[in-house]
Amino acid sequence: MAANAEIPLDLYPTESDLPYEEEILRDPFKLKGWWRYLVARASAPFKKRSILYERALKALPGSYKLWHAYLRERLDAVRPFPITHPSYASLNNTFERALVTMHRMPRIWIMYLSSLTDQRLLTRARRTFDRALRALPVTQHDRIWPLYLKLVSLPGVPVETSFRVYRRYLAFDPSHVEDFIDFLLQSKRWQEAADRLASVLNDDAFYSIKGKTKHQLWLELCDLLTKHATEILGLKVDPIIRGGIHKFTDEVGRLWTSLADYYVRRGLYEKARDIFEEGISTVITVRDFSVIFDAYAQFEQSALAAKLEAAEDDSDDEMDGGEGGKDGMEKLAKKFLEGCWLNDDDDTDLRLARFERLFDRRPELLNSVLLRQNPHNVEQWHRRVKLFEGDPARQASTYVEAVKTVDPAKAVGKPHTLWVAFAKMYEEHNRLDSAEEIFKKATQVNYKTVDHLSSVWCEWAEMELRHKNFTEAIELMRQATAEPSVEVKRRAAAEGNEPVQMKLHKSLRLWSFYVDLEESLGTLESTRAVYERILDLRIATPQIILNYAFLLEENKYFEDAFKVYERGVKIFKYPHVRDIWVTYLSKFVKRYGKSKLDRARELFEQAIEQTPSQEVKPLFLQYAKLEEDFGLAKRAMNVYDRAVKTVADNEKLSMYEIYIARAAEIYGVPKTRQIYEQAIESGLPPNDVKAMCLKYAELERNLGEIDRARAIFVFSSNYADPRSDPDFWKKWKDFEIQHGNEDTFREMLRISRSVSASYSQTHFILPEYLMQKDQKLTVEEAVDTLKRAGVPEDQMGALERQLAADPSSNSLINKDSSARAVSFVRGGVVEPEPDTIKRAVANAEEIDLPESDSDEENIEIAQKSVPAAVFGELAKKAAEEKEGEDDGAGTKLGALERIKRQRQQ
Repeated sequence: MAANAEIPLDLYPTESDLPYEEEILRDPFKLKGWWRYLVARASAPFKKRSILYERALKALPGSYKLWHAYLRERLDAVRPFPITHPSYASLNNTFERALVTMHRMPRIWIMYLSSLTDQRLLTRARRTFDRALRALPVTQHDRIWPLYLKLVSLPGVPVETSFRVYRRYLAFDPSHVEDFIDFLLQSKRWQEAADRLASVLNDDAFYSIKGKTKHQLWLELCDLLTKHATEILGLKVDPIIRGGIHKFTDEVGRLWTSLADYYVRRGLYEKARDIFEEGISTVITVRDFSVIFDAYAQFEQSALAAKLEAAEDDSDDEMDGGEGGKDGMEKLAKKFLEGCWLNDDDDTDLRLARFERLFDRRPELLNSVLLRQNPHNVEQWHRRVKLFEGDPARQASTYVEAVKTVDPAKAVGKPHTLWVAFAKMYEEHNRLDSAEEIFKKATQVNYKTVDHLSSVWCEWAEMELRHKNFTEAIELMRQATAEPSVEVKRRAAAEGNEPVQMKLHKSLRLWSFYVDLEESLGTLESTRAVYERILDLRIATPQIILNYAFLLEENKYFEDAFKVYERGVKIFKYPHVRDIWVTYLSKFVKRYGKSKLDRARELFEQAIEQTPSQEVKPLFLQYAKLEEDFGLAKRAMNVYDRAVKTVADNEKLSMYEIYIARAAEIYGVPKTRQIYEQAIESGLPPNDVKAMCLKYAELERNLGEIDRARAIFVFSSNYADPRSDPDFWKKWKDFEIQHGNEDTFREMLRISRSVSASYSQTHFILPEYLMQKDQKLTVEEAVDTLKRAGVPEDQMGALERQLAADPSSNSLINKDSSARAVSFVRGGVVEPEPDTIKRAVANAEEIDLPESDSDEENIEIAQKSVPAAVFGELAKKAAEEKEGEDDGAGTKLGALERIKRQRQQ
């Protein structure tokens, strides 16, 4: 009874628990009854539930479900308490009791191990981890090891213990060696970290689970070796880093600086300096060079600063020693060794000189890097020579190295410029014999192109000219232009690779230089021989032809010069022959003038025949000038007439203007009327026709022919839309204001409306015109014609319905219909009707006008007869058009109708 009194009453079963108690009493080994009991008491205090769990586990000690739920609730219950609370000890005992039967369940182990880790029970946790690894199968160890590694990574865990655990883990899973290496680096175990990294890099089958490449691992190893050079032993750092330099070319600069840093940290400064020099002299990219040079400069600067600081400290120590005194032996040693260079530790000047020398050498070192990228870059070699300006010996050695290194077939640039610059350097120092020797060697090089070799010969000859050796210069050119012998050609063909020396005798540049020398220093016969040789080799240019002819003209060999021109026009085609023809014709005309007029005409005819229409205009003008000066005016007019028919369309207007101006000057102004008519009928573009008509009208106005001028305005109005070309209509308006009357002005306005309608309503009037053209069209033919004319579908449908309603109509369009009551005034020139002629005889100035100009009435304008001489063929066409009209029709066609027929004809 006393024992029962110690248990609180709330922990005893209540009446509501009786059904569950009876169930478990009936079958205490059934999990379902216990579980329903626990679920029903889910809101009960933890102590009461723990009693239920203990009773259930006593009956079912092998139930994983009960143990897992019980342990989770116990973990949740102790979580608010500190890890030193006694509840944790009870929790651990519960876990131990659970593991008696649950030692094969990894989840129970994980919960227990996590709890021990949180409690920081390191020794107990380590031993428990070992028990778990022994109890569980190997296939489930991967669930335990992450927790184990987390435990040994906690602060306070002995490093040796952690190392042993990691080694055991690598025996289980070697792929996580990177985690071990990271742990070693965090633990500052540099030696073992380096060994592990080296072993990883030597393993070809290694695959990084962190996605690192061999390149990244190699750089990590190099950084580790260089930053901890004194703490890592057993690894050959120099071969390792050099192997990385040869293998990973994109990090060469960084690896060289790492190797130098390794020797600096070990105190081997001279060795580090040698490494820097070696790196600078071997890298092939500017980026790597910049990395190494900056590190090298920083190293020298640090060494100099350290030496200066040490010198200041020594001076302070000497001052302190002078005050306190020194031993006798030290004073004696200082006395004997003072002034000896072996005892001089002050190398500040040497270090400063090294530092300055490094920066002085930077342009040269950078140029060396660029030349290592491409040793056949000619421009870089020239820049290298400029770096040694003031040092002829270095320049000469650089030139020698350049001409030995550069392969002309692979050269970037012009390799012959190296030889030329080399020779000029000796020339500047008055070493002509050495310069000639260099030129001689340069002419034996197999360059890529003949132009390079010819440039060498020309430079050699120019050097001889600068030193007044004229004979030697001409001899050099004669030697260079000499054609190789047949035996030499046969030998070169047999070898298969023909050198450029075999083609040198056809170099135009060489021959041009040679002929200039002959003209300046040689005789006329020698110069002519050179020109003839150029023509025989068929390498002449139009300029050479002109130069040859000028030479002959200067020496009064005019016929020979003309023969040269003849050869030139036979050799070359257009457009190269254009300058030759122009010069030839001008020279010939100037020389002979009227004496050989027939020959000059033949030359002009030949030139015009060969010249295309786009460029023939100057020749026609020159030909016409010849006829005007020395021939007949009629021939000159014929030339102009041929010109306006031959030249390109875009030049016809200007050619007609010249033709008209010359005709007016020679024959007088009336002669130009025929030319104006020809121009208007020649098929000029509409804008040019309009411009020509305006000039024609202005001419007639100046001559007092007002009616003719007005008729021209009427004709040209067909080409001027009032909306887009107001200038034309303004000129006509001004003309009518000055010379016309009210009737003519109203006629102009009516024509303006007619032309405007023709431009704006063509697609409406065109069907009517087509229908009037043929009165016997069927409905289907009319519809098809409307479609081709571009009339909209709705208008075609209306017309088709109209035709279907009146099929017996003889005409598709009723001319008397009120819908078409307005007829437009003709914009062109036609023959007047008989009654109009009678009225014109009665009163020449009278024009019959309708009583009203309303759009609802038919309006007919009587027109005056224009003299046929004004338009020439245009009047004939108008007469033919008049005869072609229907004789039975009593009414006159509309203006727009006649304009369209006139355009079609």
